[in-house]
Amino acid sequence: MAVKRAWIFVNGSMGRADRLKMQIMKGDFLVAVDAGYRHLKPIGLYPDLVIGDLDSLAEADQQEIDRLKIPVQRYPAAKDETDLELAINAVLERGCEVIRIACALGGRFDQSLGNLTLLLRPDLADLDVRLEDGETEAWLIRSEAEVVGRAGDTISLLPVGGPVDGVETGGLLYPLHSETLWPHRTRGISNEMQAGQARIVIRNGTLLCVHIRKSY
Repeated sequence: MAVKRAWIFVNGSMGRADRLKMQIMKGDFLVAVDAGYRHLKPIGLYPDLVIGDLDSLAEADQQEIDRLKIPVQRYPAAKDETDLELAINAVLERGCEVIRIACALGGRFDQSLGNLTLLLRPDLADLDVRLEDGETEAWLIRSEAEVVGRAGDTISLLPVGGPVDGVETGGLLYPLHSETLWPHRTRGISNEMQAGQARIVIRNGTLLCVHIRKSY
């Protein structure tokens, strides 16, 4: 059985729309979080679901959603969860195991940080969940990961919640050999891929991996 994939479009900044669109496959479940709807039309796509309080959705977009009869899950503005958190709940209920959260960075700093911290949800630990804008991708490494990109791409490794032990890397300009990365130090910032693949393995802890693709 094919793994169910979902893309959640948030109302943040778009990095490279062309690269992002290339990653979306036929059959992926597309969700627009409120005004995240604006990122789908320029790449020729429409969502399978619109979700949120819709307080920032343009009137013309609301009319288009009504005309196209796109399903909407509307919530009050006063609530305990962000619209993105509700969208994650929605795709989990549909059994999605691969989740890409598009355009969740940029804009308000607090919201960008909140979007990143949602990766720590315990129910996402065994799933493939990444923030993605076509230029930058970010995800949590709890044991090991392979990064696919190009030589010259930037890789930053940031410990989350405490030190990360036994960090081993391959394919990076500055290799790590069973080292410890500490949250109060910047040892893992701005490494560089030497080829099209890099590998990161850790023994204990959680790393936030940020992969910034080289301009080409």
